Amino acid sequence: MSETVQPTESSAPVVVLVHGAFADASGFTGVIRELTAVGHRVVAPPNPLRGLAGDAAVIRAVVGGIDGPVLLVGHSYGGAVITQASAGLDNVAGLVYLAAFGLDEGESCAGLGAGFPPSMLAETVRPTSYEAYGAAGGPDLYIDADGFHESYCADLPAESALAMSLAQRPIAAAAFTEEATAAGWKTVPSWYQIARHDNALSPRAQRFMAERMGATTEEVDGSHAAFIAQPRRTADLVKAALSRL
Repeated sequence: MSETVQPTESSAPVVVLVHGAFADASGFTGVIRELTAVGHRVVAPPNPLRGLAGDAAVIRAVVGGIDGPVLLVGHSYGGAVITQASAGLDNVAGLVYLAAFGLDEGESCAGLGAGFPPSMLAETVRPTSYEAYGAAGGPDLYIDADGFHESYCADLPAESALAMSLAQRPIAAAAFTEEATAAGWKTVPSWYQIARHDNALSPRAQRFMAERMGATTEEVDGSHAAFIAQPRRTADLVKAALSRL
């Protein structure tokens, strides 16, 4: 799919928000509200969650259909997607990672994560008994409803966590093991928001990736879903990135 955003008088990049596993783009509602309120142009496409190469190709098509520069923002697995999708795209001006995977070539999300203490998510994720439709093989993965709140979004109200757990989108297990073939952060500036109390992706892993890519980094007291709980803080980071492009 592709989506063309018509240019306006502003030369600021279009912000493309890419969600991660177990979620959809509605998690960016608060961030979108903050950004659009001050005139920034935003696109929040669906991430198929079927496999890294295919997911990156979808986002790459969206970005390629935008007339003008783009700031790509990825949360969690969405970070791996924007890392691969951005490589070689001339209109990508920068990358923002929100508790996200900034892989290098030859790395997978599962492989990188294995180098750090296991997260609570490793204990709460469950495979389906059936093959993941549209994926290379293997099951889909869900977060168990009983463990969703603490492992994914501990800083959100319980009723919000319940709704998110019931509406979560599965990710194909193969997406976590597929290796990246390109790393866009090597050629464009990057920013990284580390979630200090993340129970899904180790904060130590986040710091490692942020340092490796030379990202402008900030830490926030929040869960894996800190961008939902603190949308203004996240929007401020995106605005700061836009101001530097």
